[in-house]
Amino acid sequence: MLRNDYPRIAGPGFLERCHPRTAGFFHYWQSKRRGDALPARADLDPIEMKPWLPGLVLVDVTPAPGQQPPYCLTYRLIGTQARDLRGHEATGKSVRDAYFGNSLEEIMENYRLVIEERQVVYDGDRTLSKDGARLESETLLLPLAHDGVTVDMVVCYQEIESVRPG
Repeated sequence: MLRNDYPRIAGPGFLERCHPRTAGFFHYWQSKRRGDALPARADLDPIEMKPWLPGLVLVDVTPAPGQQPPYCLTYRLIGTQARDLRGHEATGKSVRDAYFGNSLEEIMENYRLVIEERQVVYDGDRTLSKDGARLESETLLLPLAHDGVTVDMVVCYQEIESVRPG
């Protein structure tokens, strides 16, 4: 069941509370839009994205007619900090099998909003890594579309803090 108190913000209202790097990534993504069209993966330049690469996650969205939801989500790329947060390599695995967070249901709702409603989603649910050494302090999920309309990839930026176990 989805929680009413889940710390999710759909739309740019998160800019008032997010980390400056998260805001910077949003503004970078926004700069790649073509009017009302969504940017494509090809519009993003890894050299320009250098400050965000360790926390970057790319998720492929593949149509799956007749299934619920009607798409499959697969991790295409996981930055080094995002991988370390999970404690395992998730590249090539489905989001359902290798997600990081407190609830698969809430995570799938984040993706649904991005894919089906083309929303920007900020997730402020703080989750400790399995070893207790890192904390996901916030995640920003942004839609990408090769045709500017149909979301075929989600780019996520995770701001990650080091913490002391215990």
